[in-house]
Amino acid sequence: MTTYSVTRTIAAPADRLWALLTSAPAYTDWNPTIVSLDGAIEEGNTIALVSTLNPSRTFKLKVSHVNAPRSMVWSEGMPLGLFKGVRTFTLDEADGVTTFGMEEVHSGLLEPLISKSIPDMTESFEEFADGLKAAAESA
Repeated sequence: MTTYSVTRTIAAPADRLWALLTSAPAYTDWNPTIVSLDGAIEEGNTIALVSTLNPSRTFKLKVSHVNAPRSMVWSEGMPLGLFKGVRTFTLDEADGVTTFGMEEVHSGLLEPLISKSIPDMTESFEEFADGLKAAAESA
């Protein structure tokens, strides 16, 4: 199993972060890791994401869980659980300050082989969180 995660304390209410995280057309305005993101970010929908880590590939992700404005899960995978990627976003607000967390877990029988072909996402996660923080705090 491979896991990537990032956490940031952001001086903004959770609703402000949630608005940024659920507006697909605005992602390229604040997120330097995204080439494009198409589709409505709503539970049950499929979104199409193109990342700077692999701009020649479009990831089709299912928005598999939404608990506004506290958490959201995007997932993709292969049949029979051979490979699964699950990205979880969490927002925990106290006194107008929000702790943002993002974690992605890769699992499944083929995970060791597939993960070798996936670039290290650590820097991309840091850039994602920093972009969200800058956008939320400047709004």
